[in-house]
Amino acid sequence: MCKDCGCSLPRHSHDHSHLHHQELHTNPQLNDKKTLSVIHKILDKNDVEAAHNRAHFEAHNITAFNLMSSPGSGKTTLLEHLKEYTKLNYAVIEGDLETSRDADRLIAKGITAHQIQTGSACHLDAFMVHGALHHLPLEGLDICFVENVGNLVCPASYDVGTHKNIVLLSVPEGDDKIEKYPVMFRRADLVLITKCDLLPYFDFDVEEAKAQLKKLNPDTQILEVSIKQGESMQAVAAWLKTNLRQTTVGEPQ
Repeated sequence: MCKDCGCSLPRHSHDHSHLHHQELHTNPQLNDKKTLSVIHKILDKNDVEAAHNRAHFEAHNITAFNLMSSPGSGKTTLLEHLKEYTKLNYAVIEGDLETSRDADRLIAKGITAHQIQTGSACHLDAFMVHGALHHLPLEGLDICFVENVGNLVCPASYDVGTHKNIVLLSVPEGDDKIEKYPVMFRRADLVLITKCDLLPYFDFDVEEAKAQLKKLNPDTQILEVSIKQGESMQAVAAWLKTNLRQTTVGEPQ
């Protein structure tokens, strides 16, 4: 884990931390006024930058989705194949500790992508995303996906300036991850249970997973997905189209 997270004090040299204001007073590491003051300033700066990112997306009539999951759940693979099922134009901001492999995979499929290499940071922040926006051609896009660093903990608590959260849970991970990592799933607008073609080979109870998700977040929507099952991919594409941000009066069409 990086030192910007709740598992340790944030680095004062960085203008970010993913801790929520309400969590600060319950963390035994953060019990002095000076530390709390510094962290509140860091949080406020990130919140301002996140709002700026949203305004930037909205000025171009783009809906931004934050994709979060553990490593290997199929985020990049989903984005690679989604192109076959939608006419919506999308670009991707990729987050990984090292390498540009995921962005390279998407670019090879004709998808515009920009890679962020976070080094030791286990999540993206609003400042990283803002920097990436200057490397993407935004005109004509309908969607910008922010594919967060693979991690079921830190990205869930961090506003990067997107409009909705999509969380992936793969069948090989097991349905127990929902209760073990509740913060991630509480904040999901959509949960994709991925790699469903592997259900016959894993002890994964789909109905139990859905019950756990609805208990944590009654408003979340749930889709069962496999890139090998075209109807499930069409359902993802339909959800995205339905959840595009509506242009308001006075905004560019």
